Amino acid sequence: MSHLNSYLTAAGGLLAGLATAAALLAWQRRIIHQQRQTLTARERDRSYWHCLATHSDTTELPNRRALRTHLEATFSLGEPLGLVFIDLDGFKWVNDTYGHEHGNDLLYQVGQRLATLGPPAALVAHLSGDEFAVVVHGNAGDVEDVARTAYVRISGLPNNVGDTAVTLTASVGYALAEPYMLPRDLLRAADQAMYLAKARRSGAHAHDPSHNTPPGAVIRYRDLR
Repeated sequence: MSHLNSYLTAAGGLLAGLATAAALLAWQRRIIHQQRQTLTARERDRSYWHCLATHSDTTELPNRRALRTHLEATFSLGEPLGLVFIDLDGFKWVNDTYGHEHGNDLLYQVGQRLATLGPPAALVAHLSGDEFAVVVHGNAGDVEDVARTAYVRISGLPNNVGDTAVTLTASVGYALAEPYMLPRDLLRAADQAMYLAKARRSGAHAHDPSHNTPPGAVIRYRDLR
C-alpha cells in the first residue's frame, strides 16, 4: 500500500509539474506573440511615417524629397540622365470653379497617367500643387520623347472633374544632365525650360545649356509665374 501511495504521490507531483510547465509555456507564448505584434505595429508605423515623408498624400506619388534622393543616387553612377518638369496650365481655374477636392482628384488622375509612362522614365514625382517631375534614365532623345509623351498624355485627354470632362494643357520643360552639373543644377535647368515653355506657350521646351542665369535673377523660375 505504501508503494502505491508513493507512486500516486510521485504521479501527482509529475502531473502538477507538467501543468506548471504547460502554464509557463503558454505564458511564454503569449509574451512572444505580444512582442511580435508590437514589433509588427512598429514596423507598420515606420513604414507609414516613411511613406508620409517621401510621398504626396494627394497623388500617392514620390514627393520632392524622394526626387532629390533619387537624383543624388543616380548622379553618383555617372550614367545618362535627364529631368522633365511639368506644370498644369489653368489649374487654378479648376480649383476656383469646382473646389479643392475635385482639384485634388484631377491631380491624382494626372499623376496616374504620368506614372504609367514606363522606361526610360524611372521616377514620377508630385512636387507641389500642380507641378510634377519625371526622371529619365537615358540620352537626350529619350528625355525629349518622355517630355513630349507626358505633354500629350496631359493635354490630349479630358479629365473627369465631378460630372464634367475638363481638358487641360501643360507646360513641359526638360534638361539633360551635363558633366559639370550637380542635382540642384539639373533641377534648375529643367525649371528654366519649363518656365520658357509656359511663357512661350510652346508645349514642351528643351533647356539651352548656353543660357546663363543673369546676375540677381530668380533661381526658381516658377516663382515668376
